[in-house]
Amino acid sequence: MGDGFTHFDDNGNAVMVDVSEKRVTFRTAVATGTIHVGEQIMEAVSRGTVKKGDVLGVARVAGIMGVKRTSDLVPMCHPLPVQKCSIDYELDREKNMIRVFCTVKTEGKTGVEMEALTGVQVTLLTIYDMCKAIDKHMVMSDIHLVEKTGGKSGTFRFD
Repeated sequence: MGDGFTHFDDNGNAVMVDVSEKRVTFRTAVATGTIHVGEQIMEAVSRGTVKKGDVLGVARVAGIMGVKRTSDLVPMCHPLPVQKCSIDYELDREKNMIRVFCTVKTEGKTGVEMEALTGVQVTLLTIYDMCKAIDKHMVMSDIHLVEKTGGKSGTFRFD
């Protein structure tokens, strides 16, 4: 294999990156994303009156489950022992947006960026699923890594 990390071997075949020689470090990642909803959905979510139940509570559990299953969804992702995961929300009632934040922590040889991003997306998808009977005009956007710490590349912050 050449210098640096790659998901391909010398013959061009897909492989999982070999992290066996890397040091174990404490690693964190925070990702975010937004779902733009209509006024009716924002009101129902805020009041807890969506017929399918507690949208933000169910979506939080779904996001955490998504984090734990990331390596099952992303082919070359290493399975990691997640040591902490949280899903948090910011509701902007003026703009009818729900912003999701997923924080993931572990101690290992590879980072948890994919887990945090997966957690955000699964949370957003769950909000969509639970609210689509009210209005399907929802848009998920701005999904990105906010910050990551640990590992050889050190700290990253989205500016």
